[in-house]
Amino acid sequence: MASTIQVRVDDDLKRKSDALFKDLGTDTTTAIRIFLTQALAVNGFPFEIKRATANPYETLTEHEILDKLEKSREHAAQGMYKDATEVSRDMRAKYGL
Repeated sequence: MASTIQVRVDDDLKRKSDALFKDLGTDTTTAIRIFLTQALAVNGFPFEIKRATANPYETLTEHEILDKLEKSREHAAQGMYKDATEVSRDMRAKYGL
């Protein structure tokens, strides 16, 4: 005998999952069966579960902010700066965003 599991998911998630699993040579139903089988085999989630990355912004005092601002102005005057796009890319890579 087989049981049925019904799960509601966002249409976009379903469409993207179906496409991914089709590309991997299977279907979403089989992928869910694989997930459940592996969960039983490892007695838990078959992948690492962890909290989101901590806030990348440190708390600073007003004095520390003004010091950093002055240092950044000095660096800018010396041509030592990065384009905002480069900074955003680096932060995303560092914090997994």
